[in-house]
Amino acid sequence: RYGLKAGGSTGHGADAIDYLLSTSRFTTDGYRDHSAASKNLVNGRLGIQLDQDSKLTLVVNSVNLKAQDPLGLNLADFSANPRSAVAVATQFNTRKTVQQTQGGAIYERHIDASNDLRLMIYYGQRDTVQFQAIPPSVQRDNPLHAGGVIVLGRDYGGIDARWTSRLTLAGRPLTVIGGLAYDTLTEQRQGYENFTGTGSTQQLGVQGALRRDETNLAWNADPYLQASWHLAQRWNLDAGVRYSTVRFSSDDHYIVGANGNDSGAVRYRKALPMAALRYQARPDLNLYATVGRGFETPTLNEISYRPDGLPGLNFSLQPATNLSTEVGAKARVAGNMLTAALFQTRTENEIVVASSAGGRTTYQNAGRTLRNGLELGWDGELGGEWHSQLAYTLLDATYRDSFCSSVCSPTNPPVVAGNRIPGIPRQMAFASLVWAPPQGWRAGIEGRYLSKIAVNDGNADTAPAYSIASAHAGYLLQSEHWTLNAFARIDNLFDRQYAGSVIINDSN
Repeated sequence: RYGLKAGGSTGHGADAIDYLLSTSRFTTDGYRDHSAASKNLVNGRLGIQLDQDSKLTLVVNSVNLKAQDPLGLNLADFSANPRSAVAVATQFNTRKTVQQTQGGAIYERHIDASNDLRLMIYYGQRDTVQFQAIPPSVQRDNPLHAGGVIVLGRDYGGIDARWTSRLTLAGRPLTVIGGLAYDTLTEQRQGYENFTGTGSTQQLGVQGALRRDETNLAWNADPYLQASWHLAQRWNLDAGVRYSTVRFSSDDHYIVGANGNDSGAVRYRKALPMAALRYQARPDLNLYATVGRGFETPTLNEISYRPDGLPGLNFSLQPATNLSTEVGAKARVAGNMLTAALFQTRTENEIVVASSAGGRTTYQNAGRTLRNGLELGWDGELGGEWHSQLAYTLLDATYRDSFCSSVCSPTNPPVVAGNRIPGIPRQMAFASLVWAPPQGWRAGIEGRYLSKIAVNDGNADTAPAYSIASAHAGYLLQSEHWTLNAFARIDNLFDRQYAGSVIINDSN
């Protein structure tokens, strides 16, 4: 990874300009076979102080990403050779490319001593091409199949208008924020066969005949209101509500033979209230409690394919709604920060993976789920130039209803209530110890632990728990306007074999 960054400003006050430009390139051969990747990234920000009370900020960034996909390994292959890739990954040259450019502007205006205005607008374009490992026979034998190559073109944008007022209520400070967020995305989605020819002339991993062609539109409109009231010397109350409306629609252009018109639309609406109460028990101790309603609609990616294999968007997929509560404390102990929190999330219509095969994933609703958790954190100085961090999370995430992944059958029995939600470790821990003088040599060590992770709803297999350690060292030199920072780092110091990610409910 290498790059350049430059920044500066012309001073302060009216007509002042500040800027930041950066570019970087990252390449890797990949830890596994067929897992090379590269990413080029450009970022720019320009701030213009229009006058004493207003500022305009312009932001632009562009990314070009190319990545091979080694696909997943089953437990036996992972244990035998974690660096390997399945054969079809190289046969079909499974890969993905992404090109995205987006820009935006933020206008901030200080109206008077009690009111501020903030306007944000953005627009972007994203093009994606993905080659999957779906066998040609599967596509030939099913006239409704969408093919093994995904080609996406997306244009997206949005605005957020926000007004902030600083008032008083019962003689105590009250801050009120009201606004409207609107976002829209237009997607041109096409699917192609991932092969050409037959028999001895057949080529795999190339773009073949068209099998899907549609225009999809998604938009949301979210008015919101929030307030923060310092109701007493040691008490603070925060409350808010957001009314979210989300709509998906699809216009099908591929109507061939048995593949009919799969156009359609769906709309979701929900009011989302929240409240938080904070109490400053002592100058160095804060206690808090929060409660809020959540609303997770499916994404375009999640509704792009149906579990029954039929064409068109999965409009039957419903939003997940949840109620989250949390109580916690933040305390300063001898200048160090100690945090603790207990939380619970109850979800209905949880969106989960129905099936995953050949790099393609479908989703379904799984009824009710429950997450109970504990978080502990420590961030502090140990004296001298020593600094330490500790973090621990305990998360019990389970299904509360029985259901079937995809379609129930003798070989696919129902998932039993009480099973763990796959992809979520029960325990996570992190610790670091750093020696960092203002100048000169510095060094540190880190440790990380992750408990085992279920890889399917039935909890039949798990990715093993693991612990890894890392070490780093460097030299920092400050000289007038210049800073030299040289460093070296080794991750996975003891070369432990572990699974960094899992593919939920993969058919392989």
